[in-house]
Amino acid sequence: MADAARARKVADRIHETVARLLQGRIKDPRLGFVTVTDVRVTGDLQQATIFYTVYGSDEDRRDSAAALNSAKGLIRSEVGRALGIRLTPSLTFQLDALPTQAKSFDDALARARAKDEEIARAHAGASYAGEEDPYRHDDEPDAESDDGDNAFDAADSADDVVPVGRADSTGVVSSAGGADDAGDADEAEA
Repeated sequence: MADAARARKVADRIHETVARLLQGRIKDPRLGFVTVTDVRVTGDLQQATIFYTVYGSDEDRRDSAAALNSAKGLIRSEVGRALGIRLTPSLTFQLDALPTQAKSFDDALARARAKDEEIARAHAGASYAGEEDPYRHDDEPDAESDDGDNAFDAADSADDVVPVGRADSTGVVSSAGGADDAGDADEAEA
């Protein structure tokens, strides 16, 4: 197998040779306005696929395909002379689908653009169901803090205060300075 760089060089040489032949040497009247877009060569340099496009109608494409297939022997012999390698690759002509795909992408983008414009026209006369901006912002006063119902009431919170103490090894919280502390101190001395 040839390395990728050599295969690319062979493909480039085939591309140049075929384009030159189509421009001047092949005089078939069926051959339309043909452009060679790409050439791909297998790793062993035995097969070459030549991608081409034809400017015109489907009939022009069919006629050009027939002209290229009839001139395949002449093109292959010229490619063999230009390459100068032991085995000349066999040639296959493939109509490139890229222009057709590009046209379908353009059509899809045009449909999407028309749909966006339709949505923008429908949105132009519409109004919001609620407020225009339903979110709170930091610079606005909080409406809930104005009433006394939700405000923090210090008298109510005094009942909820839990005494702070320390936890013993069992996880029980004892209050600071209680009778248990004195008992613990006596046990520690003994």
